Amino acid sequence: MAKKQEKLSTHTFVPAVGRIPILDLFPAVAERRFTPKAFAGEVVPFGAVVFREGHDIVGARLEVQDPAGEVSEYALSPTDDGTDRFRTLVRLGEQGVWRYRIRAYGDDYATWEHNALIKIPAGLDVSVTLLIGAQLFAAAGADDTRHPADRAVFAAVAATLGDAAVPALDRLTAATTPDIQRAVADRPFESIPTHSEWRDVLVERTLAGSGAWYEFFPRSIGAKKNPDGSFTSGTFRSAARRLPAVAAMGFDVLYLPPIHPIGRSYRKGPNNTLNAGPFDPGSPWAIGAAEGGHDAVHPDLGTISDFKYFMTSAKKAGLEIALDFALQASPDHPWVTEHPEWFTTLPDGSIAFAENPPKKYQDIYPINFDNDPEGIRAESLRILRHWIALGVRIFRVDNPHTKPLDFWEYVIATINAEYPDVVFLAEAFTRPAIMQGLAKVGFQQSYTYFTWRNTKEELSEFLTGLAHDTADFMRPNLWVNTPDILTQFLQFGGRAAYKIRAAIAATAAPTWAVYSGYELMENVARPGAEENIDSEKFEYRPRDFARAEAAGLSLAPYITRLNEIRRAHPALGQLRNLDVHWSDDDAILVYSKYLAAEFTSNGAPDAIVVIANVDPHSVRETRVHFDVTRFGLAGATEFRVTDLLNGESWVWGVSNNFVRLDAFTEPVHILHVEPVDGVWNSDINPQETAAHS
Repeated sequence: MAKKQEKLSTHTFVPAVGRIPILDLFPAVAERRFTPKAFAGEVVPFGAVVFREGHDIVGARLEVQDPAGEVSEYALSPTDDGTDRFRTLVRLGEQGVWRYRIRAYGDDYATWEHNALIKIPAGLDVSVTLLIGAQLFAAAGADDTRHPADRAVFAAVAATLGDAAVPALDRLTAATTPDIQRAVADRPFESIPTHSEWRDVLVERTLAGSGAWYEFFPRSIGAKKNPDGSFTSGTFRSAARRLPAVAAMGFDVLYLPPIHPIGRSYRKGPNNTLNAGPFDPGSPWAIGAAEGGHDAVHPDLGTISDFKYFMTSAKKAGLEIALDFALQASPDHPWVTEHPEWFTTLPDGSIAFAENPPKKYQDIYPINFDNDPEGIRAESLRILRHWIALGVRIFRVDNPHTKPLDFWEYVIATINAEYPDVVFLAEAFTRPAIMQGLAKVGFQQSYTYFTWRNTKEELSEFLTGLAHDTADFMRPNLWVNTPDILTQFLQFGGRAAYKIRAAIAATAAPTWAVYSGYELMENVARPGAEENIDSEKFEYRPRDFARAEAAGLSLAPYITRLNEIRRAHPALGQLRNLDVHWSDDDAILVYSKYLAAEFTSNGAPDAIVVIANVDPHSVRETRVHFDVTRFGLAGATEFRVTDLLNGESWVWGVSNNFVRLDAFTEPVHILHVEPVDGVWNSDINPQETAAHS
């Protein structure tokens, strides 16, 4: 009888961990299919969970490789006890692909010191413990890769530890002085070093993550009403005259709704009605007419030469132009006859128009991305390259959540490979998974639910999530209003509501945005809708900004001051450094933003505390309480705050600080924090000791 042959395993074992486990590295995107992102100048948390068997102490260090290939090393610090999480902060200053990995190791000195401080005073294993210490220091003293001065010191300590004539406690003291601890901390005594894999971080230009946006319709700037009720449209030339005023308010980016020819079929009239008159200009998002499609400009606005003039004027004013990229077409768009396969044909032979029941957009045909995906991809790239060639580097994308995610991944990756400076902003108000998915596949910025987060509880949770839960891949752009959004908070909150929302948006995130008319506090809504009556989407809306400001009826000076504060305080230019504090009132929101001295240009820490009365209809009096470790004052019992809006200054303590915020005069404090004695606690960096969400 033949002996049964033993079956040999063909399985190849691939270990998931090294000698010392290094888990949960960050920054990271959970699926590991997408690259985490940062913007040039952003201060980014790096770290991981590191542990080993038994009770020996471990350490960890971060190795970061910049786009030029230069590697820098940073010590990682443990965060909360019991979590085994290590963390540090690094400013990523240069645009490009960075790489990082983490090196874990047995911290032999820390383990020895911990044991020695217990055993030797207690008379336990004294000689063995001292001998172990002597061997550690002797090895470090003989290491010719260390600095000669350190080698000499370590050799001397080794000799002292091994000298039986010296009392044991004196030998212990010689090996645990602050100078020795600092020298070892600079380069620990490492054993069994273990490396994680290298991981990428995509660093994009600063304006991809930090800036102030303003939106206006160029056809309204300089528009004039004629005796017959018609309007003479504003042009690129007349709109250019508004640019210095926008720049003077401190904005960095000017966003224009679609500037293309507008269809005539099913054109919408005032307030989205179906009965457009002969003088109604239609919605700019109903793109395409006999005059051209997405690569043309509306004749009323001028020519391509006029657009170039507008671009040049914006650059002189210090503004960058963002164009709308809306992948849809009016029934008159050339695509409808040239590429009918790009649309959905219904059983009755008609082309499906856009709708979001009960809303209907008869003047817009959505794109069908499945009939000819290669064709629509190629056309989209052609259009983007056309405007990029004219100098445009920012695109606000309309309703990207109604297009396939793989389409955006392809388009953005292709364009950014050719033009790394190009920024795409996702205008998507939809389910969190879709919004976050758009950010993961490449969108540099995202609209958010900010406009609908108004209470203290809502804002505390929302802002914390933006700063800590999704910051590795999603950059929020906090819009206070849009042509489509006029919330009830603004409709009924008066001037206070407009100041509250602007102050929070400008300080809570590094990117915020304003739609023209906000500074005039336009708050009359179309009945049954969440938008302004006589929406500018469907008609001309010339405004007399200068007259309103001269009469003291404009918030332009307030907005200007907010942007001045943002530019003067680098802590406000960061996303991941927001911490919520406590007040005794359910309408008083309190949060801080802190940037350590090592990350500021003047070498001084920057700390800002914002206290906002989010009830625009009341006067609120309460007590506010702080965790001062969150803004660089660990151990302090008092500190000075100066209101950057009115110049008033107070000395406050950690708790029970009285605040009175009158919504009808000034509903928000924006406070610059400084130590009373001028001395910051440099031993603790709150951003390094915080647990990463």
